[in-house]
Amino acid sequence: MTGPDAEEAITRAHHEEWARVVASLTRRFGDLDIAEESAAEAFATAVERWPVDGVPPNPGAWLTTTANRRAIDRIRRESKRDDKQKEAQQMYDTEPPEPLGAIEDERLRLIFTCCHPALGMEARVALTLRMVGGLTVPEIARAFLVQESAMGRRITRAKDKIKAARIPYRVPDAEDLPTRVSGVLSVLFLVFNEGYLATSPDADPIRHDLTTEAIRLTRLIRSLLPADGEVAGLLALMLLTEARRAARVSTTGELVTLDEQDRGSWDPELITEGHRLVRERIATGVAPGRYQLLAAINAVHTSVRDMRDTDWSQIVALYDQFVRIDPSPIVELNRAIAVAELDGPEVALAIIDRLSDALINYHAFHAARADLLRRLGRSQDSRAAYDRAIELAGNTAETAYLTRRRNQLA
Repeated sequence: MTGPDAEEAITRAHHEEWARVVASLTRRFGDLDIAEESAAEAFATAVERWPVDGVPPNPGAWLTTTANRRAIDRIRRESKRDDKQKEAQQMYDTEPPEPLGAIEDERLRLIFTCCHPALGMEARVALTLRMVGGLTVPEIARAFLVQESAMGRRITRAKDKIKAARIPYRVPDAEDLPTRVSGVLSVLFLVFNEGYLATSPDADPIRHDLTTEAIRLTRLIRSLLPADGEVAGLLALMLLTEARRAARVSTTGELVTLDEQDRGSWDPELITEGHRLVRERIATGVAPGRYQLLAAINAVHTSVRDMRDTDWSQIVALYDQFVRIDPSPIVELNRAIAVAELDGPEVALAIIDRLSDALINYHAFHAARADLLRRLGRSQDSRAAYDRAIELAGNTAETAYLTRRRNQLA
């Protein structure tokens, strides 16, 4: 396999193997910088060699071996320093490693390392998106709505703090898990969202590799904390969202919105599992958190076969609960979109316009305004809002959808 086939294999290997390679190097050398840079060098070598030499029989093993050699070369170059000399000696340690946590999964250990409470929440999420999800700095910056340079500095500071604080590479002990899991859930939620609707115009509009990995790791977290409502809620949310994946992009590469999707192509097994998790949490009588509320909203959407049968009053009521625990502008925006279906576009537009200062650079804000203005017959204002949404949107399928809607205006 050479040429274009090899390039496709490299892309697939990056999606599937990045976190595995980085985690393996982190466990062996105990340094995130060495792990990240050596992994990047291994993938760069694959880009050079695979199209010429062909894809190796086991791409993951090839990448791990190559990355290990790059790491060893780097440590040798720096071995004049005493601490690096000790690290170099560890390269030849043939003793089996000690057990590193409750679950033998290297990527899960890497997540908990990156999500250590010694780091700020934003640093935890950004670092894990980079080290585990393999997202680029520009992709992460777009997810956070910040400048690339600021995000790069944030990730560098986070890695430096892990090294300086000697944060261990392991899954926390059972008694520490509940206080550590919220940061991990935030990470997994953003990783899933990047797969659900990729932010980069250079990426596939839907990255199934990221949604699959986020679901897999969330299942692992749930095996650690089976009674945690938010873990169950996040898993339910992911399953109910992933169930609609096949219907979300048209054959021409355009985003298909919920009201236009072929509901017959939704995955019934994922919907059944997601609904079951939501019902189990409701039955506990415990006040729901943000992920449980989002899962419940998605359960309402996926419980009907026709968009016209959607219980919008229930969705707005769920968003009312959501606003009380998380009164963020994005939650308010999503609530307003539901209000439009219940009380009309004029009421919803008044709510959304109050969010303009906070969401002026958020493409979904302008897309929502454009749709409401279109429904109110204000075509010129709607076109301007569509133009701004298209300018800010990075996802190619979403851009195609917004462009078509703008061009349909009178």
